[in-house]
Amino acid sequence: MSENSPPTPEPVRLARRVIEIAGCSRSEAEHYVQGGWVRVDGVVVEAPQHMVSTERVELDPDAKLTAPEPATILLNLPAGANAADLLRPEFRWPEDPSGWRLLKRHFPRLVEALPMEAGATGLAVFSQDGRVLRRLQEESQRIEQELVVDVEGELAPYGWNRLSGGTTFQGWPVPAFKVSWQSEQRLRFAIKAVRPGLVAHLCEQVGLRATSIRRLRLGRVGLAKMPAGNWRYLPVNDRF
Repeated sequence: MSENSPPTPEPVRLARRVIEIAGCSRSEAEHYVQGGWVRVDGVVVEAPQHMVSTERVELDPDAKLTAPEPATILLNLPAGANAADLLRPEFRWPEDPSGWRLLKRHFPRLVEALPMEAGATGLAVFSQDGRVLRRLQEESQRIEQELVVDVEGELAPYGWNRLSGGTTFQGWPVPAFKVSWQSEQRLRFAIKAVRPGLVAHLCEQVGLRATSIRRLRLGRVGLAKMPAGNWRYLPVNDRF
């Protein structure tokens, strides 16, 4: 180093640098950083304790002090995939219309709501928001799910009337539902109060075996055009 070179600044916490830039309090600086409003050399850093020295630190002009909303994520789960492997930033649908800013804090503590049957694919819902999780649990008996089910076997005599005419599952009556053929090997269900094992049970009762189950819609929220393996945020004002 040349004798005339300026000394390298001592590293400081990112939150302290934000205080210097914005003239705000420590708690406000930490809110800005944790809210994803601060960039270090052009990259969003969400850790207030991150150390900086000569890096360029910028506070977004639109920065807000309100705490970020907990996230609810809609995943199009493909066959054979582990949801945990796909709930990562790189698998966000590029055409996500929600307008949400992607933050690392949106991925810890995600809980699956209204789990699908083992091996099923399609619309899976994960949320950090206790309000969403409670509402879906409380309203699970009233939320209609749209499912397409590939089947094999031969429909038993009078099976169609039995399938669409009401039955019980695990000792509970199954609410009236709609079922129709999509093709010779595919059924479409519009059904409420879905519990793991129900759809396979309905098929078995009439001589059919469900070989795949795909969920397309939960209430008013559907997969739309989102490709398999991608996820998107559920906008705050959207309701199931």
